[in-house]
Amino acid sequence: MLQALGLRPAEEVIYMALLARPAASQELARQTGLEEAETARILLDLETRGLVAVATEAERGASDSAECGAGLQPARYRLTPPSVALAPFLVEQRNALHQAESAFSMLVEQYRSTAVHSAGGVVEVVVGVEQVAHRFHQLERGAQRELLVFLVGAPVAVPRDDADMSESFALDRGVDFRVVAAKDYLDGPDVARDVRAAVTAGVELRLVDSLPLKMVVSDRERAMVPLDMDSGEPSAIVVHRSGLLTALVHLFEKEWAEARPLHTTDTGVHAEPTVDQQPTEGELEVLSLLLAGFSDRRVASQLDLSIRTVERRTRRLMDLAGADSRLQLGWHAARAGWL
Repeated sequence: MLQALGLRPAEEVIYMALLARPAASQELARQTGLEEAETARILLDLETRGLVAVATEAERGASDSAECGAGLQPARYRLTPPSVALAPFLVEQRNALHQAESAFSMLVEQYRSTAVHSAGGVVEVVVGVEQVAHRFHQLERGAQRELLVFLVGAPVAVPRDDADMSESFALDRGVDFRVVAAKDYLDGPDVARDVRAAVTAGVELRLVDSLPLKMVVSDRERAMVPLDMDSGEPSAIVVHRSGLLTALVHLFEKEWAEARPLHTTDTGVHAEPTVDQQPTEGELEVLSLLLAGFSDRRVASQLDLSIRTVERRTRRLMDLAGADSRLQLGWHAARAGWL
């Protein structure tokens, strides 16, 4: 915690131990598990930097004489008030961060001014598992405002666990995270569990039947799109600000507007159907009789319909449910609360 203010791990251990004791000395070695020589050196260094001070007689207390007998009493230390001692370090870190941000902005602008007019400045090709994964994490962890993602099929270069870590990192920073997933993405192992955790954490996730490509867009400044190459080695292109990047963002917004939101329930993750994806009253009548064990012919007779109409309504129900069999249709109907 205090390493950001310039304290090394061992120094932080001593500092926090002193925070719990008004005045302490070499017994800190027993308390922290550090060597006595190292503890003494750290205390002297902290005193030199103004973070601790030698305790006064009153702060030492009468117990010192009982502990030390007639021998030479070791120096005892107390913390300098953190509001006084640590404030300069905080200011220094803020100034350093400000300088780093200024240098970053200057480098970005210089890069844009020198490379944006060349093809290499708009698109770069990344080849190899490690390089693709590295650039992916750079895009996600570098996002300050927004991440737009297309998910298709199983991950190739970036393991799902690594992607989840970057996702969590972005959400912790308050980045707006929107994801459109193709239906086949949900077929992977443990995907339902991961999707439910992501939605619960704050990811906005929607579902479509299919997507033309995988993609991640960071702050509408950069995008990464995997490539399919004959070599079989994972590769991708990174697209910088350009008309191509604008087209990719428009493609995302178009798919996002047409996709179905995903929501979590006690039974799992479900896509919210649109109005035209809801069964009609007539279709639900057919479904209820089918689930009761009626044949198509008996359903047609019961509802005064033709067999072809029953088959057409059943086919649409299966399409809405994404089911390949009537058994799957019944399972989806129960899960979605159609009956």
